[in-house]
Amino acid sequence: MATTTHSLQAEIENNLKAVQSAGRRLIRLSDADIAHILNQLAALTMDNVDFLLAGNKKDLERMDPANPKYDRLLLNEERLQGIAGDLRKVAALPSPLNQMLEERTLPNGLQLSRLTVPLGVIGIIFESRPNVTFDVFALCLKSGNASVLKGSRDAHYSNLAILSLIHRVLEPYGLQEACYLAPSEREALPPILEAVGYIDVAIPRGSQGLIDFVRQHAKIPVIETGAGIVHTYFDESGDLKKGTAIVTNAKARRVSVCNALDCLLLHRNRLPDLFRIMQQLGQTHRCEVFADEEAYKALKCHYPDVLLHRATEDSFGTEFLSMKMSVKTVDGLDEALKHIARYSSKHSEAIVAEDPEVVDAFLKNVDAAVVYANTSTTFTDGAQFGLGAEIGISTQKLHARGPMALRELTSYKWVVKGDGQVRG
Repeated sequence: MATTTHSLQAEIENNLKAVQSAGRRLIRLSDADIAHILNQLAALTMDNVDFLLAGNKKDLERMDPANPKYDRLLLNEERLQGIAGDLRKVAALPSPLNQMLEERTLPNGLQLSRLTVPLGVIGIIFESRPNVTFDVFALCLKSGNASVLKGSRDAHYSNLAILSLIHRVLEPYGLQEACYLAPSEREALPPILEAVGYIDVAIPRGSQGLIDFVRQHAKIPVIETGAGIVHTYFDESGDLKKGTAIVTNAKARRVSVCNALDCLLLHRNRLPDLFRIMQQLGQTHRCEVFADEEAYKALKCHYPDVLLHRATEDSFGTEFLSMKMSVKTVDGLDEALKHIARYSSKHSEAIVAEDPEVVDAFLKNVDAAVVYANTSTTFTDGAQFGLGAEIGISTQKLHARGPMALRELTSYKWVVKGDGQVRG
C-alpha cells in the first residue's frame, strides 16, 4: 500500500510540473487564440453529445437516484446546450489580463503601474458536478491560468469524457498539460493540497465536509466556496403574490444547488397566509416541511400530512439539497437577523418586504456574499450576473466574494519604470 501511495504521489508531482510549465506558456496565447479554443470546445461538445452522455450514464448507474447528488451529476442534451452557450459567452468576454488598475508618477520620477496577471495554477476540488470541468477550464484559460482538477469518483467517467474534448482543442497549441485531471481516488487529494510550489490556490466546490477537509489539510492557499444554507425572510409588509412566487422559485427551481432555499423565516403576523405561500410547494412539488410549533399549527389541515413535520433543532442550519425545507416563525426583522446570523453559511439571503426601511436594514445588516430584496436567491450564479460562468461562490471576504469569475481569477503586479534613479 505504501509503495502504491508513493507511486501515486510521484505520478501527480510529475503531472503538476507539466501543468506549471504549460501555465507559463499560456500567457503567450492571443485573445483570438483563446476565443477560438473555447468556441471550438463548444462546437465539439454539441458534436459529441452521445459520447458525453455515455460517460455520464456510467456514473449515474452507480448512484442512487434518491441521492441529492444525482441531479448535480446528471447531464442531458439541454444541459450540454447550456454549457456550450456558456463557453461561447466566456469566449466573447473581454480579457481580464493586462488591465491597468493604477498608474502614477512618484516625486522622484519613477512611473508606477499595477497590471492584472493570472494567479498561476488553480486547483479545483469538486464533487459530482461534471459541468464544473467545463466551467473551470473555460474561466482558467480566459484568465491565463492552468488548471488542476480533482473530481470525485462519482463523476469519474463524465470527467474523463469532457477532458478528452478539452485536450483535443488544446493539442494544436501544444498545451494539453495546461488542464490536468488528477486521479479520482481519495488518496490523490493530499498530494494536491500539499503541492506547495506547484499550485497557487485551491478552490473546493462541494459539501461542507469537503470544504472543511480542504481548509484543514491544505498547505497551499484556499478560497472557500461554501455550502449554501439559504434563508428568505417574509416580512409583515411583504406582498403575498410576489412573495409566494419568490419562495416557490427559490425552493423548487432546482433543489440540488447551493442557492436553493432551505429555511423560510415568517413574520408572526403572516401566519394566516402561510398555507397560501406554501400551497404550490405542497401540491405541485411535494416539498417536505419541518415547521416550528406555530407554523405547524398554521399548516395543519392545509398541507399534506405526509409532508408536514414538527421541526427539531437539526431542522435549522441544514443545507437540504433536496425537496425539503424548514419554516421558522419570528417576531420581526430583529429576530430574523439573529436567526440568520446564527445559522447562515453567508452564501445568499433574501427578504420579501414592501417597507423600504425594513428592506434597507436587512440589506445592511445581513452578512452574506449576496443579499436580495424581493427576488429569488436562485440568481446567485456567475452566468446570471453576466460573468459568463463561475468557478464557485466564495463565502469568504479575502480576495473574492460571491460568484467568482474572470476578474477574481487574477492578481496584479507592480510595474516600475525609471530613468536611472537610485535610492539614497
